[in-house]
Amino acid sequence: MSYTSADHTFVVCAYKESRYLEDCIKSLDAQTVKSNIIITTATPCDFIDRIAEQHGVPVYVNGGEKGLGMDWNFGYSCAKTPIVTLAHQDDIYQPEYCKKALLYINKSKHPLIFFTDYSELRDKNVVHDNKLLRIKRFLLLPMRVGAFKKSRWVRRRALSFGCPICCPSVTFFSPNLPKVIFDKKYLSDADWQAWEKFAKLKGDFLYYFSKPLMYHRVHEDSTTSSIIGNNQRTGEDFEMYCKFWPRFIAKMLIKPYSQSQKSNNTDSDYKHR
Repeated sequence: MSYTSADHTFVVCAYKESRYLEDCIKSLDAQTVKSNIIITTATPCDFIDRIAEQHGVPVYVNGGEKGLGMDWNFGYSCAKTPIVTLAHQDDIYQPEYCKKALLYINKSKHPLIFFTDYSELRDKNVVHDNKLLRIKRFLLLPMRVGAFKKSRWVRRRALSFGCPICCPSVTFFSPNLPKVIFDKKYLSDADWQAWEKFAKLKGDFLYYFSKPLMYHRVHEDSTTSSIIGNNQRTGEDFEMYCKFWPRFIAKMLIKPYSQSQKSNNTDSDYKHR
């Protein structure tokens, strides 16, 4: 079966009044291959409704259980198509994102996720290279080899030193994935937990690395800042490391990894809101 743009949905997860929301939607409107766009939110307000109306985008309100993972699960469930991208409200997607996602998925016999290289947005500047981005690209180097896209061992090794896959760069192929994607107990590492779970499944991790296809905005007005403040993230990071390593190795790895928390306002890509 060949999938088209009618089979894909961008789900924009909106939270309160983000000044970047409209820029995100404009980048989705500007895709070279047009697909469906919806907004989901647990914080309905006139601001979101006004932007949605201006762009002809429907809004779905999460009236159930709240929280980062639950909000993402809700957004994922609202898509009526088999291919879904959870677009974070502050980020920008390059015009060819949807086109490349469909191309890679259609070439795969059993796709799980498609994801891309990314750059960062800091204020009005696009950052294509820094220490964090280099580390993540290094961890993903084996995933560039086409023969390894099916390898559970390779992708688990790529995930075993941290979370190199940028959450908003990911497109999900829902027929081959669990109905519930994210574990509600995780705040900072809901995405890492999901990739670890998917890495055990039969199927392909499809990595587009030729150039960044999305820009991930880094700023301090994020859920992560409060998570870091109460050490929530450190505890989740340690729990994730224990999924790959014995506890004594996890304890050694958590020390350097936790240092990245201090750079949330300059080097972090763990902004979820």
